[in-house]
Amino acid sequence: MDIDQLFKVPKIPTGGIKRKLPDNPTPEMLKKMKMGAPSSTPITSPLSTSGHDDRSSSRKATVEDEEDDENGFAPGGDADYFAEEDDEGRFFGGGLTSEQKEILNIFDKAEDNEIGEDIQDISITQIRKLLLAFERAVNKNQDQRSKYPDDPSKFIDSEADLDSAIKALLPLSQSPILAYPELVRSGTLALITGLLTHENVDIVIDVVDLIYELTDEDAEVDYEDDEYEASQEALKILIEGLVQNSTLELLVDNLSRLNETEEADRQGVFHVLGIFENMIGFNPSLSSNLVSKTKVLPWLLDRIQAKKHDENRGYAAELISILLQDRSDNQTRLGDYNGVEIILKVLSQFRRRDPVDAEETEFMENLFDALCSSLAEDVIKKMFLEAEGPDLMLLMMKEKKESKSRSIKVLDYALSGTSGTPLCETFVEILGLKTLFTAFMGKTVKRQKAAGDVTASEDTGHILGIISSLLTNLPSDSASRIRVMAKFVEGNYEKVEKLLELREGARKRLLVTDAELEKEKQGVLEDTVGNSISPDLEDDFYVRRLEGGLFSLQTIDYILAWLIVEDDGIRTHALRMLDRNNQSLKNILQTLEIYEDHMDDDEVNQTEGSVSRKEILQGLISALHSDQ
Repeated sequence: MDIDQLFKVPKIPTGGIKRKLPDNPTPEMLKKMKMGAPSSTPITSPLSTSGHDDRSSSRKATVEDEEDDENGFAPGGDADYFAEEDDEGRFFGGGLTSEQKEILNIFDKAEDNEIGEDIQDISITQIRKLLLAFERAVNKNQDQRSKYPDDPSKFIDSEADLDSAIKALLPLSQSPILAYPELVRSGTLALITGLLTHENVDIVIDVVDLIYELTDEDAEVDYEDDEYEASQEALKILIEGLVQNSTLELLVDNLSRLNETEEADRQGVFHVLGIFENMIGFNPSLSSNLVSKTKVLPWLLDRIQAKKHDENRGYAAELISILLQDRSDNQTRLGDYNGVEIILKVLSQFRRRDPVDAEETEFMENLFDALCSSLAEDVIKKMFLEAEGPDLMLLMMKEKKESKSRSIKVLDYALSGTSGTPLCETFVEILGLKTLFTAFMGKTVKRQKAAGDVTASEDTGHILGIISSLLTNLPSDSASRIRVMAKFVEGNYEKVEKLLELREGARKRLLVTDAELEKEKQGVLEDTVGNSISPDLEDDFYVRRLEGGLFSLQTIDYILAWLIVEDDGIRTHALRMLDRNNQSLKNILQTLEIYEDHMDDDEVNQTEGSVSRKEILQGLISALHSDQ
């Protein structure tokens, strides 16, 4: 009788995965997946034959089921006559033959899997049974390994049982509200994390897969409106428990144990990085703990230097970008590990070639983003200059590959702030002005028909940021500053005209934005008692104005103010061009006053004895008022 043809058992869902490895499973992976097969088939156990991390050959060993005693007495052929005895020798056999018993077992497994399909309805009793079975498997394996440390054949069965018990916990990710607090309360979470030190690397990988599923917020669970907050609180409990049990440290320690030439290990590394992303995504402050208490950052920096690109190399770059975002302590530690020079070295491969595919493009962008984030720190700016970062960025701009836009962005971050003064001077010395203004002017042959159609692209926005930093940081009457001013005079003030074209485009976008906001404001006032708008809503409106053209307008008018104050020829030409669009010096002043009014006193990195951007704005406003 072919039972497989009669029944089709549904599979238990194991939750969603944010990122998936592209490669198909290897035969070794398929063998490992057979761990959940019925006991009538051979059990494939992920055992290291030496009891340690023996990677020389296959880590698999096969255990055949013992043959039934054909001479044993079993009334009616009852398959469970002997198996279901209690401690006093009584039996509870059902009088079923082996074939009948197997049919019932299939129905039982189907019922269990139906529970898996609706795992959100799993009861606390079922959860506790799973946890108890797991605890017994752990204890049995530990006991067998301690008794027979040099004889793997003695603990191979318990290793297979432990593997199955770990996999049986995967569906708990679908019921976090009940399962996660119970995992922590029962102490099972401590047992799970303890297995990250297991001698068998395959058991470690099983635990990594489990933690990855448990911490994945993107698991395919449909919550009611009132359940989402409870699930978030449950996840918080789980993550706090993982941190308390030193999971981050144990996971980093295991990165060096995994051999990525093997498929299972490669998947394990991928999931370790995924756990870091999951936990930091839920609690961003954990990124500081991860970098300060482990060696994850040097491991990631080493991983991105691999010659061959793969999914884990790309994931390593993404994680570096995540760890450095808005974390000044992590950004400083990047310098401690020579990270700036390493990132520049890796990025240099994209100077003369474009990434081969979308994955490598994402890899490149993540490293550029990591560099931009780190350049917020003065010490990183200094290291960037010492590693000849401005030279490399300038070469990328000249090559006009995909890296060009990112290199402009990096220079914008590097030259900004008062600590960017040495970088500004170096940029002019390495003849960066010619390349910068060539990119700024673009293709002058095909000019826009209407100035209002000119929109500042992302590249143009960063170029304006660089020009703004040059005018802010370069000392008055210095040779470098004079060279910058000369660029705006040459070509019959064509670059000033380009600035004014961009200004008109930004101004018209802002007019549209203001009209939309005015309608919203009127609607809010009608529904508000006292006809007033809250400060929070006012701040929101201001942010939307910045996005709708005000930010570009502020940067352009800041540059124009410097040019008008310092050069009479530029002043005369700029005012004449402004008048053509019914604009004047008064409009530039209004923009700068709004800019200054919304700027914090401590805004912009300020070194000792330097002048802040707010103070510079106040000086420019005063000078323009005197010129009116």
